[in-house]
Amino acid sequence: MIARVWTANTTAGQLPAYLDHLRARVIPALQAVEGYRGLTILDRPLGDGIEVVVTTYWTSMDAIRGFAGTDVERAVVAQEAAALLSRFDERVRHYVVAFTEGTASDKVA
Repeated sequence: MIARVWTANTTAGQLPAYLDHLRARVIPALQAVEGYRGLTILDRPLGDGIEVVVTTYWTSMDAIRGFAGTDVERAVVAQEAAALLSRFDERVRHYVVAFTEGTASDKVA
């Protein structure tokens, strides 16, 4: 499995709208791509804003190409999402998932 990791910054006020965008637009689009296996969203206060780490999980780099195109390290950020962010990575990082234990809850605190 491949983890695709991307980070961005937003404000505390914009975070709920960004998460709503992910739920309403991004997740359904990802679910339509063969080889997509899920995602994790992390956030933390950082300076005067919020850092967001988005990790999506894929069966292979070929599956990621089905989502991102030939330049697999290019971030895919819709204009609607970019408008809610104060900064975001233009490039993503990919990691082979070497080990995982347990499962994370799908409930947001």
